[in-house]
Amino acid sequence: MMTFRIWPSQRIRQAVETGIIIPAMPLAPDQIQPASMDLRIADRAYRVPASFLPGPHRTVRERLTSLSTHVLDLTQPRVLERNCVHIIPLLEEIRLGPTTSARANPKSSSGRLDIFVRLITDYGTAFDDIPEGYQGPLFAEVVPRSFPVIVGRGTTLNQIRFRERGAGPAEAKRTSAVTINLQPTSPDRIIGYRARRAAGLVDLAAVGAHRRGDFWEPLTIEADRGDLVLVPDEFYILASFEDVRVEAGEAAEMIAYDTSVGEARVHYAGFLDPGFGLPEAGGTGSKVVLEVRSHDVPFLLEHGQHVGTLEYEPMLERPDQLYGQGIRSNYQGQGLKLSKQFR
Repeated sequence: MMTFRIWPSQRIRQAVETGIIIPAMPLAPDQIQPASMDLRIADRAYRVPASFLPGPHRTVRERLTSLSTHVLDLTQPRVLERNCVHIIPLLEEIRLGPTTSARANPKSSSGRLDIFVRLITDYGTAFDDIPEGYQGPLFAEVVPRSFPVIVGRGTTLNQIRFRERGAGPAEAKRTSAVTINLQPTSPDRIIGYRARRAAGLVDLAAVGAHRRGDFWEPLTIEADRGDLVLVPDEFYILASFEDVRVEAGEAAEMIAYDTSVGEARVHYAGFLDPGFGLPEAGGTGSKVVLEVRSHDVPFLLEHGQHVGTLEYEPMLERPDQLYGQGIRSNYQGQGLKLSKQFR
């Protein structure tokens, strides 16, 4: 058994400088986070009839040759329609060494907008996981679920985290349970939001430009009630009961789907960076905002119910920047909060 540690921000910058990470255009100033890097979509989106993995003997582009039905030019902003599968090359390629692997997850804003995003690699047999030694391009599978969205070249929808394998015995991962808050904490008695079925376009570049009431139905509850029935395939934004904290020397990931806590997928965007919730980084009182969808049958959630688990992994070294500490992090110190596009 080997031990694994997460690359910090300074190691990611070094990987760009040494050609391990190869961007097709210069990185944006805020693209590198404390324990991850945002990935940017390139200038073409390929519409395909179904999700796919290329398998061990084919590249993604070889599969697109036979599967793609048409191509969207993303050099200008374009609409990605609801429930349509798009394969989009990313502006970053990677050249991993023999002891480095990687994992991807949707960005927080993508998850809160119900955009289903998964990473695909050439010869890949699993979504989001990149094996040690992979060298090649990266692609995103993108499926807007609740709202059609406007994207363009350079839009960031997912992020990547790098893991370095080292010598020595494997360290047990620290875990913590996440429970749901279904009791109102403010006079408006709002405990969550449900996506409206009929809503307009969300422009991902338009921060704070959309009225929340046009897209979201607020969910209110009496203080003595404490439960909520999830309607199958409706999309909900809820919040954790407990404050969450990620120390400077660790990074966390939420387990996205755990059948032991019910037939509901919780938290589509799973990375929490070092410093999330830390008082020294302005994170006092930070909740985990939960993206929730029930499957197949109505499901009754009760206040304080266990809905997920956070897994923590050690960092290779302390990052030179913490989440929220002078890097304009959007969700530090958050309570129940929609994505940054809404006001």
